[in-house]
Formats: sequence, structure tokens, C-alpha cells
Amino acid sequence: MLYRVTVYLLGMFINFFGVALIINATLGAGFWTSFFIGLSDKFGFTVGLWYGISQFIIIFINAWLMKQGPEYRAIIPVLLESVILDFWLEFVFARVDLSSAPFLFQIGILITGVIIVGLGVAVYILPQFPRAPVDQLFLAISSRFNLSLRLGQTIVAAVMASAAFLIGGPVGLGTLAGILFLGPAIQMWYTRAYPMYYRFHPAYQDETEIIS
Repeated sequence: MLYRVTVYLLGMFINFFGVALIINATLGAGFWTSFFIGLSDKFGFTVGLWYGISQFIIIFINAWLMKQGPEYRAIIPVLLESVILDFWLEFVFARVDLSSAPFLFQIGILITGVIIVGLGVAVYILPQFPRAPVDQLFLAISSRFNLSLRLGQTIVAAVMASAAFLIGGPVGLGTLAGILFLGPAIQMWYTRAYPMYYRFHPAYQDETEIIS
């Protein structure tokens, strides 16, 4: 259990570190984050708080897509991720300003952020704990309509980018990068992280020792 929890939390921190990089590249935030930033700018409160409120609503959307009851256990990752997101934005990166940095440097930070977000999502879905509703959403869509993870993520990205634009969120190159490349990044990291996760899993190692 400790191994699974550690991987779960590690994935969350990696994910939101990437999110913070994308935001601070100042070329437009990721599709979800643009929406939450738009809500924060329009109505106040932190980005993390709007992240939590929005995800609570998405719990019921996921339930409808999966044709099952709401997964109230998902409230736990909602609270965790809201706090972790505000930790990166309000404390670690609070005084970081890359708006005047060279454009190529900003592009590099943006690309790095997208890759890291893909890694974070791929890692934290491995332990199969309740997933945050925003990540469960693309899995629910993929399952409901028999789509690949990549296509499910891309559909969610396109819809949320449009909503972020309408509400006045920072839609830009960062948003486009998320739409085009985050799905493939998650798919790429997941296929590589999956065997590694079970290679170091204590239960797997115990079974290997018994067999040998």
C-alpha cells in the first residue's frame, strides 16, 4: 500500500510541476488550467480552489458517462490536487516571471511542461486509486465511446480550450500544445511506466521470489 500511495502522490506532484511550468512560460496555459485561471480572474479565489470546485461537478459528469453512481472517493484526489496546484503556483513559482524571457526559452519551458504533465498523469493513474475527475473524464469518454486514450484526451482538450477562450482564460500556444501533444505524451509515458511500475511493485517481487 505504501508503494502505491508513494507513486500516486509522486505522479500528482510531477503533474502539477509541469502545469506550473506551462503557466509560467506565459505562452498560454494548458486547456484545463486556462479555464481555471479564467474563473479565478473573473470571480476571484485561487486557481486551485476553482480546480476543486470544477472537479466536484465533473464527478457527476463522469458518473453519467460511465452509467454508474458518482465516485465520491474522487473527492480525496480533488482536495489533494487543489492543494498541490496552489503549492506550486502560490509558493514555489509565486515570484517567477518569464514574460520577458527570450521566446525560444519560453518555448523550451512550455515543451518541457507538457512532457512533464504527461509523465505525471501516466504515473499517478498506475496505482489505480480513485482518479481526479478531470483525468477520469478522458478515461470515461475513451471507455464510453471505445476510443484510444490519446483521442479521448484530445477531445476533452479541445472542448475545454474553447470554454477557456470564451471565459477569458490565457489561451495560446500552451493551450494548443496541450491539445495536440498531451494525449500522445500520456500514451507514451504510460506504455513505458506500466512495466516499470510492476517491476518494482512489492507484491510482484514477492511473487518472483516464491517462484524462484
